Amino acid sequence: MVILVTLLIKPVIGNAEPELYVSAEHAVLLDAHSGRVLYEKDGYSSSLIASTTKIMTALLAIESGKMDEEVVVSERAIRAEGSSIYLTEGEKIPLRDLVYGLMLRSGNDSAVAIAEHVGGSLEGFVHLMNEKASWLGMNASNFENPHGLDGENHVSSAYDLALLMAYSMKNETFREVTGSEIYKSENRTYSWQNKNKLLTMLYENTTGGKTGFTKAAGRTLVSSAEKDGMELIAVTLNAPSDWDDHERMYEWGFEHYETYQIQEEGYVGVNGKNYYLPSDIHIPMTEDEKSRLQAVFEQNSEGLDYAGKRLFHLDDELVAETFVLTERPTQPFVTSGLSFLRRMMGVEMWST
Repeated sequence: MVILVTLLIKPVIGNAEPELYVSAEHAVLLDAHSGRVLYEKDGYSSSLIASTTKIMTALLAIESGKMDEEVVVSERAIRAEGSSIYLTEGEKIPLRDLVYGLMLRSGNDSAVAIAEHVGGSLEGFVHLMNEKASWLGMNASNFENPHGLDGENHVSSAYDLALLMAYSMKNETFREVTGSEIYKSENRTYSWQNKNKLLTMLYENTTGGKTGFTKAAGRTLVSSAEKDGMELIAVTLNAPSDWDDHERMYEWGFEHYETYQIQEEGYVGVNGKNYYLPSDIHIPMTEDEKSRLQAVFEQNSEGLDYAGKRLFHLDDELVAETFVLTERPTQPFVTSGLSFLRRMMGVEMWST
């Protein structure tokens, strides 16, 4: 049997008390590649999230494989309260256009139309949302609708939303949608402009994101930004100054952290024996952290089909680990557990 071998990264916090002011009640800054949390402020508590909900709605629509299908808009969709792209009952419109209207203009009518088409019903789609959240390891999240209007138990956390955004940005179609400043549907005589001012006006390194607001939730914002090969995800919930918060978080992150390669794929000699390291490992660190990083080889004593593990520690914190093989595999990797697969993809928290 060949086991799946890859990088496993535990989402530890970078600096415990960084000199960084954030107005938000809840905030997280996360490295999109490794999943390392560089900054957090009560980032794991459940909270109202408003229209940042629509990241999950868009992701499920894209992953459904139905983007080119035609959606017939229902009465329930056009009666959705709040922000709208002004759909009409019986209108036929491509699902792709609805996803752009959802992400750029935050259309609640679009969210309901997407949910009914992809999930068979709004309620069926909400079930899919919660299944996906569970699979992604969004342990502080519960969805009650596809648009984010306040519900008694429609909640997530800054960390969960960062996980969701990091995962979603691995999808090229999602990246294209969330990174678009403008889009025109053939069903409209005018174009939709993106409401994300970080992307369109304020911060040139922005690659995507989603805004949100309700009176109860306050201002909510999820965004992504890339500089010098490092892509970061920023999330703020109930943030009076969310645009400024995100700019400060990004500038702080890009200034204090650099992505270092801490392992190169290939053979390495240990105690007179040759072992195979199956993947390159890159992780953001400060200059001081780089000097304190230690790698330890832990030999396998359980009779399994690998030689051991290589563990990377910053002081007492485990920040990354990878399996070590006796030789380079000649077959495709397989895995024996869903939990392992989630962790491998960076969508489940590793506990010590």
